[in-house]
Order: sequence, then structure tokens, then C-alpha cells
Amino acid sequence: MPSPSGASAAATAAADLLAPTPSARAATPSRQAALNPLARARARFARWWEARLPLADTLTLTQRNVYILPTGAGWMLAGTLLVLLVASINFQLNLGYLLTFLLAGSAVAGMHVCHATLRGITLHLKAPEPHFLGGSTAFEVQLFSDRRTPRHAIALSVHGHGTSRHDGAMTDVPAQGSASVQVAFQPTRRGLHRVPTLVAETRFPLGTFRVWSYWRPAAQVLVYPAPEVPPPPLPPGEPRASGTGSASIQGIGEFDGVRAYRRGDPLKLVVWKKAAKSLATGTDDLVSRDAQQAQRHELWLDLAHAALPDHEARIARLTAWVLQADRLGIDYGLRLPALELAPDTGAAHRQRCLEALALC
Repeated sequence: MPSPSGASAAATAAADLLAPTPSARAATPSRQAALNPLARARARFARWWEARLPLADTLTLTQRNVYILPTGAGWMLAGTLLVLLVASINFQLNLGYLLTFLLAGSAVAGMHVCHATLRGITLHLKAPEPHFLGGSTAFEVQLFSDRRTPRHAIALSVHGHGTSRHDGAMTDVPAQGSASVQVAFQPTRRGLHRVPTLVAETRFPLGTFRVWSYWRPAAQVLVYPAPEVPPPPLPPGEPRASGTGSASIQGIGEFDGVRAYRRGDPLKLVVWKKAAKSLATGTDDLVSRDAQQAQRHELWLDLAHAALPDHEARIARLTAWVLQADRLGIDYGLRLPALELAPDTGAAHRQRCLEALALC
């Protein structure tokens, strides 16, 4: 016959085996939500509703696209007013009638003020700038008002909830003036994305009503791939088709075509990035670009040179190489399976390379 301690240990082990794992417990609510027919119906209705919204980078809020409903505080106020009215009728309290109708009138006036705060606003989205994956993409939205009184507590945010982090912003719009806000959205993958649906809302002045409107901008934002960290050394240069001989790598971890600094070298040939590192380490070693070697060799950033098994990891390495070559001021070309960009330098060439990496 087993001892009591042994029986309790066996029971504990059996309970541990039967208990769901943390991942299973975490997945249960999402699984139940996916199986819930009401949740699926709401998701389908939300997609259908968003598809009906017109695509426009400028939107004027009118009576047709502004909605209003009571908030939780508004429903609580309505219940309180109902109790006050019943008590006043039951006990024939004149002051109770006065308080009830005074509060009801204030709530009705607040409803009209809340709706008028958002109605008549014009929203304009500025063209979003490209961003790197992993950081928040900020959209600048301008709000214009032609009313003679200011508008208070207008909030703009990304509609919906997902795995990305969405940040909203709140602002006041002066009388017959404009205001600008930044709305952040963090995409989960590289490429060309449509700006997500935005929500403009306010609960001014009493917080008893929520007035909101949906806005579906037509603009798109380009998300560059995130560069590999730390950046790897640049690949060796390839001999030019018309070049003679070959130059060896100097063992400095950069693209061949640099040498030790010689007195009289132009300042534009000095690799200032390495000069800063030398000063930080307490040395005064300077290197210059070797124009003769650069004439015999050219730097090609090829997807085949990024010896990594994952495709996205290779794209990240090429992105790091593009940024590193651009900082050094080296002419570089980009080879992708369906695209080849000739060696060049400058901000325009860097932008073309990053766009190609984002869309490949």
C-alpha cells in the first residue's frame, strides 16, 4: 500500500500532466474568439463597412459621415435621471423636478456641442515618408476649421486592434485655423502598405457622448527592410570588365580600394568613418580611397553573396550593405533576381536600392 506522501506526489504529477500548458491557456481565448460566430460576423461586417468607405487623402466631416452614441457615463447619467424623475413624481418634489430637468437639459446641450465639435472639420493627410521595418511609421494629419470658435479634444487614432502597436494623438483646433498631429502605426512586414483606416473622435465637453468618424486614406507608405545588426563587412569588389589585374583585400573589413593615408591626399578621399574610429581608440591611423584600385574594381551587392539560409535575412544583410556603402561614399551596384541597378552613389541611388529591396 503506497504511503500518503507517495500518493500525494502521484496526484500532483497527474494534475500537472492534465493541466494545460501556458501556450495552450494563452491560445484558448483566441481560439474561442475564432470559433465564436458572433465575433466572426462582427469581423465580416467591419470588413464590409471599411470597403464601403471612399479612398481619399482629404475628407470633410459632415452630417452624413459623423456618428454619435452615448458612452458608459452617458448611460449611467440616463439611469440616474430616470431614478430622479421617478422619485420626484412619487414624492412630488419640485426641487427634484428642477434638478432632473436641469441635468437633462445640460446633457442634451452637451450632445449638440459634442456633435458640432467634430462636424465641419476637414482632415488632410500629408504624403508619408518611407520608413524602416521595426520602427513606428508616423503619419502627419492636418485639421482645418472655418468655425469662429475653437474645437477641443479631437483625437485621431488607427482603427482596429491587431498585433501591431497603434498610437493615437489628441489636439485642439483654433478658431478659423489649423492643427497638425502625428499618428503612429507599426507595420509587421516590409513592402508597400496602404495607410490604415483612421478614426477621428471626441467626447467634449461632458464625456457622456462619443462622436466619431471613419477615414480611409488613399495614400500608401513604403516600408524598407530592417538592416542587419551589427552590419557585416562589405563583400570584396569585382574586377571591371575592362580592368586589368586584381587587387587584394587589405584586411580592414571594408570594400577593397582603400590604402594608408599619404600626405597630400585630398580630404574627400579620406574615409572619415575610420578616422573617427581611430581617434576614439587613441590612434591617428588614417586611410584614403585608392582611386586606381577603384578604377579596376567595382562593388556589387548581390543577393547570392549574402550567405544566409533565410530570404528575409539576406534582404536585411543587403540593406545593411547599402547603408554602409552609402556612408562610405563608395560606388556600388545592386543585383537582385529580377533587377540590376548599375553602380552609382548618392541619396537618389540609395533610395532606389532600398525601394528595390523593399519590393523584391
